Amino acid sequence: MIFKNNLFLFFKKKALYLYLNSSIYNKKISSFNDNPLEYRPSPSLLDCLIKYDKKRINLENYSLNQIWNNQNLKEKDYNNLNSFFWLFSLDLKSSKKDTQNIILQWIENNHKYNSKSWETDIIAKRIIAWISNSKLTYEDGEKVYKRKFNNIIKKQTNHLINVIEKSEWIDDKMIGCAAIILTGLSYKDKENYLNSGLNLLKKIIKFSFDNDGFPKSRNIRQLNFYLKYFVLIREWLKESQNEIPEYIDENIYHLGQAYAFIWQNHKKDILFNGNHETNNFELDQYLSRLGYNFKSQNNEYGGYTILNSKKISLIMDVGPSPDKKFSSNYQAGALSFEIVSNGKKLICNSGYFQNFNHQLNDLSKTSAVHSTLTLDDRSSCKFEKKNKFPSNIEQGLKIIKKNIIFEKNYWKINAAHDGYLKQYGIIHEREIEFYPEHIKFIGNDKIISKNKTQNLKYEIRFHLEPNVKVMKTQDTKSILIDIDGEGWKFNSDKNDINIDNGLYFGKKNSFADSQNIFISGMTNDKNQTIKWEITKI
Repeated sequence: MIFKNNLFLFFKKKALYLYLNSSIYNKKISSFNDNPLEYRPSPSLLDCLIKYDKKRINLENYSLNQIWNNQNLKEKDYNNLNSFFWLFSLDLKSSKKDTQNIILQWIENNHKYNSKSWETDIIAKRIIAWISNSKLTYEDGEKVYKRKFNNIIKKQTNHLINVIEKSEWIDDKMIGCAAIILTGLSYKDKENYLNSGLNLLKKIIKFSFDNDGFPKSRNIRQLNFYLKYFVLIREWLKESQNEIPEYIDENIYHLGQAYAFIWQNHKKDILFNGNHETNNFELDQYLSRLGYNFKSQNNEYGGYTILNSKKISLIMDVGPSPDKKFSSNYQAGALSFEIVSNGKKLICNSGYFQNFNHQLNDLSKTSAVHSTLTLDDRSSCKFEKKNKFPSNIEQGLKIIKKNIIFEKNYWKINAAHDGYLKQYGIIHEREIEFYPEHIKFIGNDKIISKNKTQNLKYEIRFHLEPNVKVMKTQDTKSILIDIDGEGWKFNSDKNDINIDNGLYFGKKNSFADSQNIFISGMTNDKNQTIKWEITKI
């Protein structure tokens, strides 16, 4: 049966490939509409999306005839070149004629669909880059050039409309949706492009967001990604003097509240569920410049709890694992937590290695890289790996208990999950209390046996950032923690505590040596409670 399904998928993909490369398809997506480019968006509206070189470059310093002749480019370089996002780095004193000549060369080489330079995200970025840089790419162009430019924009947009819903990557759908909307605005084509883009946006909202407007993936980077694109689309509509649909404002409101909750309330990246250090200060400035001011008084959003005072933040993942189709960047960190003291991480998670083609990606998805409990050297979720794709959840978990108290002199987060129930008959329940007057955290990790499972190794890890120093006391009952001169003590009187080496994935696609404190032991057929304390000294 599996062989038949694979064979069917093979022939289906082959038939689609032949069709997309046929003269019939080429004729179908070719445009016969001579509408000129009218709305030309401000390039500055993309400041939040483009990580361009701050040092502007001048095209006159490069050999323009060779730009498309290099056949030995790496995939990343090829994609960057063909997306044309490098246009945002050009000095506006660069020659319009040179810029337009490069685009004309590209059109001559790529005027028909090809699977390499016409990938969904590359096309979408190219359309956005060409239109947004119209002072160089379009202004003062010859009549014949402008006609070719307009036609290839519309041809690529027609292709996007045909294939975008088949894309396996939801982020690509969002970028493609933005490109279709921009084409509709720029060519005053409401009927074909603008309506198609806005209808697609509605589908993305329905598919990708939960009832509170948080991404179903529970991925924090994706939250920021959606916020940027929704704001961008809104600003395009506003600048082009088009009506802004109510559902766009509504989603920006929810995404903005979540962004304030996750980032703006304490200005520190939290390393849960596919996140790494992003430093959103530029996004803050961008939003402020455009007049967006988000606030959130919530203590819980998207399955995360964040309790804040002026000096201390306690953050914990109290949400379920996402559905399989939203789990490509999920990490098995249920009930993991982080503590921020005076803007510095006291306890953290290890972060995320984003490149899914690297073996460290799968390693960074395990429970062991989180400040939580692992059982029998296994994680709370099971992942399934497919070739050329990131691993997705095969077996997830649910939160079966949750209670949050946030008072002036007492904080408590209590939650439990069933990730170990099916295989081992065990529930993991965690309770963390904080006493602000004493600056003291008390944790209780409960291993609740629903059957007579015995002799399983458990470990509870408390990860530290690479610059944090730790030292075991002479009596071996406590561990001292030093974060830039601020002292803390960790102890767990009745348990075996040690210091272990680990890896920190906080910076994108890189790793550094780090350390973690861990408690280890063996389960038995009775319920167990592992108590630990972290106190400022």
